[in-house]
Amino acid sequence: MKTVLVDIGNTRVKWAQLVSGRVGRQHAAEYAGWKREDFARHLFGKGPARVIAVSVAGTRIDRLFTAAARERTGSSPEFFSSKRRVAGVTTLYAEPWRLGADRLVGVIGAHRLARGRPVCIIGVGTALTVDLVDASGRHLGGAIVPAPALMKDSLLTKTSGIRRRAAERHSRGTSGRNLFARSTRAAIEQGSRYAAAAVIDRAVGEARNLLGRAPLVLVTGGGAPALRALIRSRYVLVPDLVLQGLAVLAIETESPSP
Repeated sequence: MKTVLVDIGNTRVKWAQLVSGRVGRQHAAEYAGWKREDFARHLFGKGPARVIAVSVAGTRIDRLFTAAARERTGSSPEFFSSKRRVAGVTTLYAEPWRLGADRLVGVIGAHRLARGRPVCIIGVGTALTVDLVDASGRHLGGAIVPAPALMKDSLLTKTSGIRRRAAERHSRGTSGRNLFARSTRAAIEQGSRYAAAAVIDRAVGEARNLLGRAPLVLVTGGGAPALRALIRSRYVLVPDLVLQGLAVLAIETESPSP
């Protein structure tokens, strides 16, 4: 039976099949406006399948997704929820269930990829998340800040003067070569990107001080490519990190063949 891995975020859904113990080709799409049949058509082929999922999308989307999975695969998806100890990782969160399930799955994937090294995980989606895991698999905690798109939205919806000034028809000085833009629209875009990159570099420095050594830095999420040129720390881009974590969970909970 095939296994389908699904990561449902705040705005996008990512999915792939588990092939010979490895994550196959990743697919991604924005799911705003999707109905049950859309999830069914895009995510699932024909025939039985095991579906391993993590979701932060909320009850309504989870119900649509579940109905689609049952229709196409004949079984209900297995949703991951956060817990204290799982797949070689132990979170030090005071209340583990409050740790975002997608963050913990990313941590699991990162710890497995790091192979005994401490690792700092940066996720750039609707929010920008930072998580730190030591070499033994202890999740030491993390931070959450608005990602660049959310920063821009807050300025354009929660202010009056900036919103009006950002409505210019022709945004000059938008080359993105440095922080100092020459239009309000470009200033918002540059400021949000530079702010996010600065948080990442500060987090890596804090992690190094805490651990006494430089961690491996893994960056993931749909917003990561826009920050690529601005991050000064050395890092590895892993676009399918959450799916990698789901693969670890799928393999560790796979029923042995009779």
